[in-house]
Amino acid sequence: MDLINTLNWRYAVKKYDGQKVPQEKLERILEAIGLTATSAGIQPYRLFVINNDQVRQQLARDSFNTQITEASHLIAFTAFETITKEHISDFITFMAKERELPETALDSYKNSLEQHILARTDHENFIWSSQQAYIALGTGMIAAADAKVDATPMEGFDSEKLDTLLNLREKGLKSVLLLALGYRDAEKDFLAHQKKVRLPLNELVTQID
Repeated sequence: MDLINTLNWRYAVKKYDGQKVPQEKLERILEAIGLTATSAGIQPYRLFVINNDQVRQQLARDSFNTQITEASHLIAFTAFETITKEHISDFITFMAKERELPETALDSYKNSLEQHILARTDHENFIWSSQQAYIALGTGMIAAADAKVDATPMEGFDSEKLDTLLNLREKGLKSVLLLALGYRDAEKDFLAHQKKVRLPLNELVTQID
Protein backbone atom coordinates (compact mmCIF):
# COMPACT_ATOMS: atom_id res chain seq x y z
CA MET A 1 0.00 0.00 0.00
CA ASP A 2 1.57 3.30 -1.04
CA LEU A 3 1.55 6.39 1.16
CA ILE A 4 -1.40 8.19 -0.46
CA ASN A 5 -3.58 5.08 -0.38
CA THR A 6 -2.54 4.52 3.23
CA LEU A 7 -3.54 8.07 4.20
CA ASN A 8 -6.86 7.69 2.40
CA TRP A 9 -7.45 4.44 4.32
CA ARG A 10 -6.91 5.99 7.76
CA TYR A 11 -9.48 8.03 9.67
CA ALA A 12 -10.16 8.91 13.31
CA VAL A 13 -11.84 5.67 14.41
CA LYS A 14 -14.86 6.02 16.67
CA LYS A 15 -15.54 2.35 17.44
CA TYR A 16 -13.00 -0.40 18.00
CA ASP A 17 -13.63 -4.15 17.69
CA GLY A 18 -11.62 -5.33 20.70
CA GLN A 19 -8.73 -6.95 18.83
CA LYS A 20 -5.30 -6.47 20.36
CA VAL A 21 -2.53 -4.81 18.40
CA PRO A 22 0.48 -7.17 18.28
CA GLN A 23 3.38 -6.05 20.44
CA GLU A 24 5.75 -5.86 17.49
CA LYS A 25 3.45 -3.41 15.71
CA LEU A 26 3.12 -1.28 18.82
CA GLU A 27 6.89 -1.18 19.20
CA ARG A 28 7.31 -0.19 15.56
CA ILE A 29 4.86 2.70 15.98
CA LEU A 30 6.67 3.86 19.12
CA GLU A 31 10.01 3.61 17.34
CA ALA A 32 8.67 5.75 14.52
CA ILE A 33 7.46 8.35 17.02
CA GLY A 34 10.94 8.34 18.53
CA LEU A 35 12.33 9.29 15.10
CA THR A 36 10.00 12.29 14.76
CA ALA A 37 11.42 15.59 13.60
CA THR A 38 11.72 17.82 16.67
CA SER A 39 12.97 21.35 17.16
CA ALA A 40 16.67 21.33 18.11
CA GLY A 41 16.40 17.55 18.43
CA ILE A 42 15.64 17.93 22.13
CA GLN A 43 12.33 15.97 22.25
CA PRO A 44 10.66 17.98 25.06
CA TYR A 45 7.88 15.43 25.54
CA ARG A 46 7.43 11.93 26.90
CA LEU A 47 5.02 9.10 26.04
CA PHE A 48 3.13 6.83 28.41
CA VAL A 49 1.52 3.62 27.13
CA ILE A 50 -1.40 3.15 29.50
CA ASN A 51 -2.11 -0.56 29.85
CA ASN A 52 -3.75 -0.29 33.28
CA ASP A 53 -7.51 -0.83 32.82
CA GLN A 54 -8.37 0.97 36.06
CA VAL A 55 -6.53 4.12 34.97
CA ARG A 56 -8.25 4.03 31.60
CA GLN A 57 -11.68 3.55 33.17
CA GLN A 58 -11.18 6.45 35.58
CA LEU A 59 -10.05 8.69 32.74
CA ALA A 60 -13.00 7.68 30.54
CA ARG A 61 -15.53 8.82 33.16
CA ASP A 62 -14.82 12.45 32.31
CA SER A 63 -14.58 12.08 28.56
CA PHE A 64 -16.91 11.59 25.61
CA ASN A 65 -14.18 9.51 23.97
CA THR A 66 -15.22 5.87 24.45
CA GLN A 67 -12.03 4.90 22.60
CA ILE A 68 -10.13 5.46 25.86
CA THR A 69 -11.38 2.11 27.17
CA GLU A 70 -12.38 0.35 23.95
CA ALA A 71 -9.11 0.63 22.01
CA SER A 72 -6.34 -1.95 22.21
CA HIS A 73 -3.75 0.56 23.43
CA LEU A 74 -3.80 4.09 24.76
CA ILE A 75 -0.79 6.40 24.49
CA ALA A 76 -0.57 9.65 26.44
CA PHE A 77 1.61 12.38 24.97
CA THR A 78 2.96 14.63 27.71
CA ALA A 79 5.05 17.79 27.49
CA PHE A 80 7.63 19.37 29.77
CA GLU A 81 6.08 22.10 31.88
CA THR A 82 9.39 23.94 31.73
CA ILE A 83 12.80 23.52 30.11
CA THR A 84 15.72 23.78 32.49
CA LYS A 85 19.46 24.18 32.10
CA GLU A 86 19.75 20.59 33.33
CA HIS A 87 17.50 19.35 30.50
CA ILE A 88 19.80 20.99 27.98
CA SER A 89 22.95 19.72 29.69
CA ASP A 90 21.62 16.15 29.76
CA PHE A 91 20.68 16.41 26.08
CA ILE A 92 24.17 17.62 25.13
CA THR A 93 25.78 14.81 27.14
CA PHE A 94 23.58 12.26 25.40
CA MET A 95 24.29 13.73 21.95
CA ALA A 96 28.03 13.73 22.57
CA LYS A 97 27.92 10.08 23.64
CA GLU A 98 25.80 9.00 20.65
CA ARG A 99 28.07 10.81 18.16
CA GLU A 100 31.25 9.84 19.99
CA LEU A 101 32.30 13.45 20.48
CA PRO A 102 33.80 15.29 23.44
CA GLU A 103 31.12 17.46 25.05
CA THR A 104 33.29 20.51 24.50
CA ALA A 105 32.77 20.06 20.74
CA LEU A 106 29.11 20.93 21.35
CA ASP A 107 29.73 24.01 23.51
CA SER A 108 28.54 26.41 20.81
CA TYR A 109 25.35 24.42 20.25
CA LYS A 110 24.74 24.15 23.99
CA ASN A 111 25.17 27.91 24.45
CA SER A 112 22.78 28.58 21.58
CA LEU A 113 20.12 26.34 23.11
CA GLU A 114 20.49 27.98 26.51
CA GLN A 115 20.37 31.45 25.02
CA HIS A 116 17.17 30.86 23.09
CA ILE A 117 15.24 28.34 25.19
CA LEU A 118 16.02 29.62 28.68
CA ALA A 119 15.17 33.20 27.66
CA ARG A 120 11.52 32.19 27.25
CA THR A 121 8.97 31.92 30.04
CA ASP A 122 7.87 28.54 31.39
CA HIS A 123 4.50 29.06 29.70
CA GLU A 124 6.15 29.75 26.35
CA ASN A 125 8.32 26.67 26.69
CA PHE A 126 5.32 24.52 27.61
CA ILE A 127 3.50 25.70 24.47
CA TRP A 128 6.62 24.92 22.44
CA SER A 129 6.91 21.47 24.04
CA SER A 130 3.23 20.79 23.36
CA GLN A 131 3.66 21.74 19.71
CA GLN A 132 6.53 19.27 19.44
CA ALA A 133 4.26 16.58 20.93
CA TYR A 134 1.69 17.28 18.20
CA ILE A 135 4.36 16.73 15.54
CA ALA A 136 5.13 13.38 17.21
CA LEU A 137 1.42 12.54 17.17
CA GLY A 138 1.35 13.02 13.40
CA THR A 139 4.25 10.63 12.97
CA GLY A 140 2.52 8.09 15.20
CA MET A 141 -0.70 8.25 13.20
CA ILE A 142 1.11 7.74 9.89
CA ALA A 143 3.20 4.91 11.34
CA ALA A 144 0.04 3.24 12.65
CA ALA A 145 -1.64 3.51 9.26
CA ASP A 146 1.45 2.08 7.58
CA ALA A 147 1.15 -0.94 9.91
CA LYS A 148 -2.61 -1.17 9.12
CA VAL A 149 -3.41 -0.27 12.71
CA ASP A 150 -6.25 2.18 13.32
CA ALA A 151 -5.78 5.25 15.48
CA THR A 152 -7.74 8.06 17.11
CA PRO A 153 -6.13 11.32 18.29
CA MET A 154 -7.98 12.80 21.28
CA GLU A 155 -7.99 16.06 23.20
CA GLY A 156 -11.32 15.66 24.97
CA PHE A 157 -10.12 14.27 28.28
CA ASP A 158 -9.50 15.55 31.80
CA SER A 159 -5.80 16.38 31.64
CA GLU A 160 -5.65 17.34 35.31
CA LYS A 161 -7.02 13.93 36.29
CA LEU A 162 -4.56 12.13 34.02
CA ASP A 163 -1.69 14.21 35.40
CA THR A 164 -2.67 13.03 38.88
CA LEU A 165 -3.21 9.39 37.90
CA LEU A 166 0.23 9.21 36.28
CA ASN A 167 2.00 11.46 38.81
CA LEU A 168 3.10 13.66 35.94
CA ARG A 169 3.69 16.83 37.96
CA GLU A 170 6.37 15.02 39.94
CA LYS A 171 8.11 14.33 36.63
CA GLY A 172 7.79 17.93 35.41
CA LEU A 173 5.27 16.89 32.76
CA LYS A 174 1.71 17.73 31.78
CA SER A 175 -0.55 15.64 29.55
CA VAL A 176 -1.38 17.18 26.18
CA LEU A 177 -3.20 14.59 24.08
CA LEU A 178 -4.02 10.90 23.69
CA LEU A 179 -3.67 8.42 20.85
CA ALA A 180 -5.81 5.29 20.83
CA LEU A 181 -4.68 2.30 18.75
CA GLY A 182 -6.61 -0.75 17.65
CA TYR A 183 -8.80 -2.07 14.87
CA ARG A 184 -11.99 -0.47 13.57
CA ASP A 185 -15.41 -2.01 14.09
CA ALA A 186 -16.68 -1.32 10.57
CA GLU A 187 -20.24 -2.37 11.44
CA LYS A 188 -20.64 -0.03 14.41
CA ASP A 189 -18.49 2.92 13.32
CA PHE A 190 -20.57 5.32 11.24
CA LEU A 191 -17.40 6.82 9.73
CA ALA A 192 -15.95 3.52 8.53
CA HIS A 193 -17.47 3.70 5.05
CA GLN A 194 -17.69 7.46 4.68
CA LYS A 195 -15.72 9.21 1.94
CA LYS A 196 -12.78 11.19 3.28
CA VAL A 197 -13.49 14.90 2.87
CA ARG A 198 -10.48 17.14 2.26
CA LEU A 199 -10.00 20.39 0.36
CA PRO A 200 -8.65 20.06 -3.19
CA LEU A 201 -4.99 20.97 -3.41
CA ASN A 202 -5.66 23.99 -5.62
CA GLU A 203 -7.66 25.48 -2.73
CA LEU A 204 -5.42 24.29 0.07
CA VAL A 205 -2.07 25.18 -1.51
CA THR A 206 -0.88 28.47 -2.96
CA GLN A 207 2.24 28.35 -5.12
CA ILE A 208 4.54 31.36 -4.66
CA ASP A 209 6.69 31.69 -7.80
